[in-house]
Amino acid sequence: MSQLFEIPQQVEEKHLDQLAHVNNVQYVSWMQDVALAHSQTLGLGLEDYLRLNHAMVASEHHVKYRKACFAGDELVLRTWLGEQNAFSSIRHYIFYRAIDQAIVFQAHTLWICVEISTGRLKRLSPTFSQAYQPLNPNIDPYHFDTL
Repeated sequence: MSQLFEIPQQVEEKHLDQLAHVNNVQYVSWMQDVALAHSQTLGLGLEDYLRLNHAMVASEHHVKYRKACFAGDELVLRTWLGEQNAFSSIRHYIFYRAIDQAIVFQAHTLWICVEISTGRLKRLSPTFSQAYQPLNPNIDPYHFDTL
């Protein structure tokens, strides 16, 4: 079973839009950052993808912006794996403020497995299906004292 994974993120001026809050596109970039970092801890980094000639790529994002974030805010980017089938996996995200644990952003992504050399859909290899196991159902990802 996979576990929760978190990384800290300090909001900087470069992350802001014209209204001085975090740009919507920045959240998607952070989704990618935390997903890749989590994948590496599960033993599947870029080098592994290239060696195995297949990778997980984003197919769909569903996002919900809950609260605005501003320069100086300290966020925690949390992710975990959900449902898996022969060709894909769902990854969930919650970003919350460290100071008050207010959820500022929620999302999930459908990641599909593709063969790198052809770009075609590929079944998850045993290496991938073992690494990308769903979160233990006894763990509540919305309980922020849990990691």
